[in-house]
Amino acid sequence: MRVTVKLFAAFRKGRFDVEVREVPPGTTVSRIVEEAKLPEKEIGIVLVNSRHADLAKVLSDGDTLAIFPLVGGG
Repeated sequence: MRVTVKLFAAFRKGRFDVEVREVPPGTTVSRIVEEAKLPEKEIGIVLVNSRHADLAKVLSDGDTLAIFPLVGGG
């Protein structure tokens, strides 16, 4: 199945902005995070098809996954 993965802000550095991936059925957000070598503790927001999701979310064919890092500042 195909999913579109979008990375934002600091997560793009040395990786990609948008990528369409072929993944097996049952693939979770966590697996994509691991494959992209994203540090879980730095993940701020995860969206699947513009809806909040967690790392355990199982992806479906045609889903769009967006991953944003934590935002700091003061």
